[in-house]
Amino acid sequence: MIEIEDIADVDPKRARILEGAMKVFLAYGFARTTMDDIARAADMSRPALYLLFKNKTDIFRAIAMMLLSRSLKQAKTALAGNGAFAERMTRAIDEALISMMRAVHSSPHGAEILDMKSSVADLVGCWRGGLVEHVAAAIEEEAVANGVDLAAKGLSARLLADMLLDGLEGMKTRISNPDEQRHAAAALIKVIDLALQKA
Repeated sequence: MIEIEDIADVDPKRARILEGAMKVFLAYGFARTTMDDIARAADMSRPALYLLFKNKTDIFRAIAMMLLSRSLKQAKTALAGNGAFAERMTRAIDEALISMMRAVHSSPHGAEILDMKSSVADLVGCWRGGLVEHVAAAIEEEAVANGVDLAAKGLSARLLADMLLDGLEGMKTRISNPDEQRHAAAALIKVIDLALQKA
């Protein structure tokens, strides 16, 4: 299984490259960005850049890893925070998914960057697995706190977590406006919250 690293776990030079490359990819798109562009954005020479990354796809994957790691940490923190279940889950989904994608969607090259998804499919799969675990743990905790037997309802925390993420994935293809995404996400979370209440 691939470990998703955080930018905080890497050396400052590598972090500078990833931050600079992210800005360049958003400004010019993946296809038009060169290793020279990335080296300039990171304030280093191209040969020095090649010592750390073999090509721009390698850099793109490292950026994806960084963003996905941040997303998991934000979701975990939000789910463990204060407030009612629906509030915590809404905050987790907003921080881990909707807000994370804001910069990509607002870029004129957002569609091209999202088309690169196949080059990071393995990372996205690991991220989704981690997010499902965090969401399922929060659902299970809420069910126990409310004295609700999910199995008696023909449900499980894992099933509800998968349903939520599948619904959010489908929503992204239909709704591009972040405010509308938040509204749709809140409706999905409300359905799960209702399942976690005693009859």
